[in-house]
Amino acid sequence: MTATAVILAAGFGTRMKSVLPKTLHKVAGKPMLRHLIDSCAEVFDRIVVVVGPETEAVGRAAAPWPSVVQVERLGTAHAALQAEAHFGDGEVAVLYADNPLITPATLKRLLDRRARGDIGLALLAMRPADPAKYGRVIGEGGFVERIVEYKDATEAERAVGLCNAGVLCADAGRMLAWLRAVKDDNEAAEFYLTDTVSLARAEGALVAAVEAPESELLGINSRAEQARAEAEVQKRLREAAMDAGVTLIAPETVFLAMDTVIGNDVIVEPNVVFGPGVRIESGAHIRAFSHLEGCTVAAGAIIGPYARLRPGAEIGEGAHIGNFVEVKAATIGAGAKANHLTYIGDASVGPRSNIGAGTITCNYDGFSKFRTTIGADVFIGSDSILVAPVTIGDGAITTAGSVITENVEPDAMAFGRARQEARPGRAATFRASRKKEKT
Repeated sequence: MTATAVILAAGFGTRMKSVLPKTLHKVAGKPMLRHLIDSCAEVFDRIVVVVGPETEAVGRAAAPWPSVVQVERLGTAHAALQAEAHFGDGEVAVLYADNPLITPATLKRLLDRRARGDIGLALLAMRPADPAKYGRVIGEGGFVERIVEYKDATEAERAVGLCNAGVLCADAGRMLAWLRAVKDDNEAAEFYLTDTVSLARAEGALVAAVEAPESELLGINSRAEQARAEAEVQKRLREAAMDAGVTLIAPETVFLAMDTVIGNDVIVEPNVVFGPGVRIESGAHIRAFSHLEGCTVAAGAIIGPYARLRPGAEIGEGAHIGNFVEVKAATIGAGAKANHLTYIGDASVGPRSNIGAGTITCNYDGFSKFRTTIGADVFIGSDSILVAPVTIGDGAITTAGSVITENVEPDAMAFGRARQEARPGRAATFRASRKKEKT
């Protein structure tokens, strides 16, 4: 039987106080909408996202899955109805884009509960440590009689620990009928998705609650809640990395992106940040206070401390990128070293080459980017400035303090600096002259 996920993403998200739509705010480097879409894609056959007016960016983020627009924001049941043309046959689950942490395993349990055939509607519920003002799920034995909003609940009902998480699942035909039957006769004059529970019970259909951990059902409506979700995702990512054979010396200080890939026997020291698009091969060592994004690090390489790898950095096997070295759009060959205070951008460095402290590849003239090519077994002297486009041949040497503006042949030694001249006694004469001027 096929199943469709309808994701509601039409809300303003005013509590985020942002011009960016709420569902595009990121958790572990990925928009919260994409978190939920990716989980749904593992379980559902179809996905459709309901967006608000003038939120084309949300629709683009949903691609290649289709999106529909809720032109008037008349409530959650009304929003779900905008997707009715995509319901198809089989099961339909309605979810909220600001609940991004639901796992595929929980979604599968929701569908499996429906598949048992004894209920008309299934919903996700949780037992939060602080139930606060969540709607309470009233019932027993796993079945739901009604959902009572906190403001309408009695003291006895407020004492119930099982709370509504908002996700509903039913047969497409019955879901559509219940959504159409929802009324807006409430204080807000909105069509509420939760009213489908009472409609199902009024028909005599059984409603069941599928419990999931609070950590999966965290709603994000504010920056503080976004930070709590970030903490939960980071905990999951760190545990998964360590389970895969990665050493995190101080796990709570390491931040990963959802797509970070780290091989076994990698050591990650404290206070390292992995942005999106990072791949670290087995046996590499990432030292403290380094920042990596959009890069690859081959086996046995050493990065940091205090290194920055920007998008397009490819660090070869056994290479060293040291403290306060920045690499961008550059390939560093196997065994090459850039250990101190260096910028390598739009460049390629051959195997076993050594880049001295304070070296800069000048890759930008204010209008265009140019590349620097450094061959194998090259020695770049400290404080060298390599003005691209320029090529340093295999085995060449540039002397310390040189400004290199022309290609250097293989095995040549390049001097790109002014000749030193020393004038005996001149320093003493200079000091005496200055003292005389001051008197």
